[in-house]
Amino acid sequence: MARFRTRLALLGSAAALTAGALAPAQLAGAQPAAAASYEWVALGDSYTAGVIPAAGEVFEVPRDGCERTDRSYPQVIDRDLGSLIELTNVSCGAATIEDITFNAQHPIGRHLPPFSEDPDYPFPPVPPQSEAVRSGTDVITVGVGGNTLGFADILFTCLQLGSGSGGVGTPCRDDLADNIPGRLAKVSGDYDDMLATLHERAPHAKIVTVGYPTVIPEDTSKCRYNDWEQFASITPGDLDWLRDDVLNPLNATIEKRAGEHGDAFVDLAPSTRNHSVCDAGRWVEGVFSTFPSEVAFVHPNAKGHKNAADHVSAAILNALGVN
Repeated sequence: MARFRTRLALLGSAAALTAGALAPAQLAGAQPAAAASYEWVALGDSYTAGVIPAAGEVFEVPRDGCERTDRSYPQVIDRDLGSLIELTNVSCGAATIEDITFNAQHPIGRHLPPFSEDPDYPFPPVPPQSEAVRSGTDVITVGVGGNTLGFADILFTCLQLGSGSGGVGTPCRDDLADNIPGRLAKVSGDYDDMLATLHERAPHAKIVTVGYPTVIPEDTSKCRYNDWEQFASITPGDLDWLRDDVLNPLNATIEKRAGEHGDAFVDLAPSTRNHSVCDAGRWVEGVFSTFPSEVAFVHPNAKGHKNAADHVSAAILNALGVN
């Protein structure tokens, strides 16, 4: 289980013209398709990359282990905006803030022993995501922070400590509460360094930061104890603590750092409030999407990414001044 715990620290449209629709003289004078108006670089962790099967198919061949999926929000936006924006998507599952700023990351793919063994693991390192940003980049989106906080590790600890509790008490809060402020301070400092680096690499780019969706409902009585397609053995009391003292402060930290750098912040929590892991119409999967065959470890599905795409694309167009 120690290996599993380590691995989880990841844890516009254009009209088509037929030849018969134009006169021969018009066809002869047709111009080549124009280049994209804006260059967009998408940075982030698994909540940007997609990663899980419920967020689509991994489309890159050969795989690099980052597990970008075809229904993740950058890819949805890329299809929606057509030729307006040219996308470079270097988001990567399990990325920390430092992996965006300066670290060469070692992706893990879907290698999650003891539950799954990735036949292509181990993967070669990928460059720091910030290297994809150029001086001519027009817009940057970035969704990151959860792995720097250590949220997957926190979840795994809560699963362990809640096991056998019968759903009573707050064993995880009792064990981890004292170190959460330090973790949030690390997120804040690293986020500040990352935004400074991105502004230096692309002085004229508009930066859109993306927060995390609602994962845990306000009413945790919706969450069934020991349901592995929800939060399994995490107690209701610990879920309340995770929501109020861990996830909400994480989003608040990201929003504050973005504001201090003059960057936009996309708050996904309000639009996903009734689509948590424990809601019938969930946009975030539980520990498993389908128990016991599909590990999801609390990641957005395709509906969650479609919602993110709607809000992030609006923020991109607003930042660029495109109506």
